[in-house]
Amino acid sequence: MSGVRGSIWRQVPLLLWLVVLWSLLWDQVSVLSVVTGILLALLVTRVFYLPPVELSGRVNPPGLVVFIGRFVFDLVRASFQVAWLAIDPRRVPTSSIVAVQLSTKSDLSLTLTALAVSLVPGSLVVEADRQDDILYLHVLGTDSLADVEKARADVLAVEERIVRAIGSRDDVRRVNLARAERSLGPIVAGRRQRAWEDRHPVVPEAQMELAEERASEGGYPE
Repeated sequence: MSGVRGSIWRQVPLLLWLVVLWSLLWDQVSVLSVVTGILLALLVTRVFYLPPVELSGRVNPPGLVVFIGRFVFDLVRASFQVAWLAIDPRRVPTSSIVAVQLSTKSDLSLTLTALAVSLVPGSLVVEADRQDDILYLHVLGTDSLADVEKARADVLAVEERIVRAIGSRDDVRRVNLARAERSLGPIVAGRRQRAWEDRHPVVPEAQMELAEERASEGGYPE
């Protein structure tokens, strides 16, 4: 009984996110949209088969506030920018398909990043390559290579804010390593994160792939 109860509690963040997404799709928050969102969230997660979603169990309230605040700001700003592109007589809006290599390996992080980016006007995820963790976006207003690079950097910034808010320790480490390659500081560098990384050293990708291959063949990694 306690296991079932714990499973339900672990699904609460996912249920809440589905309700929020449903309300955003309807462009209104009302009793009807919230109630139907709750019912649909329960239906999707309990009736239809879905792959298990690994929740990190880590929530950083300040990071969550920053993510929500910046998401609302980007939503409003992008709405005005897209509206101006539509009526500006001096230019014809251009668009590009931009590939963004994400830093994390988490299904939850990839999904939330794709949803957050798609909800902001001017950008839409057209494909998600789960195997290589790449998002392909259709982006408006890309008149130059600098605009393309800015669009790519904006997506990575969204991923970083999500990881800072609710990402796992492994997600944080991967983002920190990716930022270090760009000569940027870590998003989280506290004592708990360092202690977790000391207990979970990085396994080289080649070694991990070999272990998975041996396990699939019925063998055991050395």
